[in-house]
Amino acid sequence: MSPSSYLIFNHTVFLSRCNGMTNTTFTAVSDPLISAEEWESLVKNLMWPLPPKAFSSTEATDVTKCSFSIVNPDSNHTVGGFVDVTIKARDAQAQDKTYGGDFFQAKLYNMELKASTYGAVTDHCNGTYTVRLALLWPGPAKVSIRLVHSSEAVQVLCRQREQDPDKVYFLGHFTEGDKQETAICNAQRSSRLVGDSKQCCCEYKDPYTEEYWWCRRPPSLPCQTLTYHSMGGYQAVLSESEKTLLKSVIQSHGSQKKCLPGLHNPVPAGFYLQDHWISLVCDSKRFSSAKQVSACLNDKQILMMGDSTLRQWFEYLEKTVPTLKHLDLHTSSKSGPFEAVDTQSNTRIIWRAHGIPIRTDKTPMADLHYIAKEVDGLAGGPHSVVVFTIWAHFTTYPLAMYAHRLVVIRRAVASLLRRSPSTLVVIKSANTGYKDVYGSDWLSWQLDLALREIFRELAVVLIDVWQMTSCHYSPDNIHPPHVVIQNEVDLFLSYVCPV
Repeated sequence: MSPSSYLIFNHTVFLSRCNGMTNTTFTAVSDPLISAEEWESLVKNLMWPLPPKAFSSTEATDVTKCSFSIVNPDSNHTVGGFVDVTIKARDAQAQDKTYGGDFFQAKLYNMELKASTYGAVTDHCNGTYTVRLALLWPGPAKVSIRLVHSSEAVQVLCRQREQDPDKVYFLGHFTEGDKQETAICNAQRSSRLVGDSKQCCCEYKDPYTEEYWWCRRPPSLPCQTLTYHSMGGYQAVLSESEKTLLKSVIQSHGSQKKCLPGLHNPVPAGFYLQDHWISLVCDSKRFSSAKQVSACLNDKQILMMGDSTLRQWFEYLEKTVPTLKHLDLHTSSKSGPFEAVDTQSNTRIIWRAHGIPIRTDKTPMADLHYIAKEVDGLAGGPHSVVVFTIWAHFTTYPLAMYAHRLVVIRRAVASLLRRSPSTLVVIKSANTGYKDVYGSDWLSWQLDLALREIFRELAVVLIDVWQMTSCHYSPDNIHPPHVVIQNEVDLFLSYVCPV
């Protein structure tokens, strides 16, 4: 294993504790569904070291001035060992940073072998960071360290998330007979939404989840005529300096455990070799033919709920198995719901959006169902599989709102597993690939940490696509290429059919 390396500077997966300067990066609020102890645990796990003072552009971490070095580069490295890397952060004046909070990503890779694995970064809160990379294949390897966001940029993201939930807004379409009117809507009754108090507000409370949705009152139609939902636009208010900051920016080695719910995802959780993800969590299989996939899906009813990153799974299965026939339900091409059936194998797969807020084209409100409500309506059983992901459309809201949505879903999942413990429940983690104020990877990672913490005690499966997307050689994209999706679905099917 060659210790050769190169510098790329750009994102990571780490959590740090910095005495005297660690800041809570979200505003905890009273929520009857979350105990004080659980709030405390969330606060502890989502703490992030922010700059100790207001930033200036020259004080921000500058990727061109940072450096990293491999510890003991001349020592022999063997498969099963580790390579340790030290990172030193510096500002635009080449001055050493004295505080932490930079958001790095690390991986070990070999392009010729199409091999790669993810590395955890430890923040020492003084401008230095260390990375431990597992050596999982024989042959040469290179180290990539990337800086996605400086600590100063994270400070901007943190403030924007908590203080401006309307940076992404939505439209409600009100219909009565031939008359149609449109109004701005959102998930929080913020000052920007309220605007002129004469216009506000139509309030909608879901009777099951008790979650609210607000729309400005339409000019003349009553609130109960809300019929369609669609994406509105983006309207973040950023200074020029804030905008600048955010722009800177082998099978024998795998696990032999069966792929069953409740397994822990370590770092690394696996690695790519010849573009095949080898899981270190469980004995994952390759489903390289339509026949193998169809056999695994035999007699299964699969309900998928989430965003377009999970819709990619549905589309992959539909294209891979010719006997899966798509039913034309005459629904939105973005938010569904979609359904595919295979009468030969008695398979039924449904994908639907996770409910509002969802950035989509004009869609009937009646088609946008909350995950918890769908799960509550399931009988479950050994032939039933539930898959969901929920994160990408919540990056613009305070974490408290997202945490509430998760605990409502957790309540429904826990109830399903109590009445039908043989039901398989799978959660797809967040992807990497976002890079701006509306969906930075740092924002996604914070949500992913919250999701992992809230579902930690339940017997569910977490497919860690965060690692699978962050260490692959393909360009950053919230929608990864076919080869990554194939590996994600193969790992998912390994839990559906643990042999």
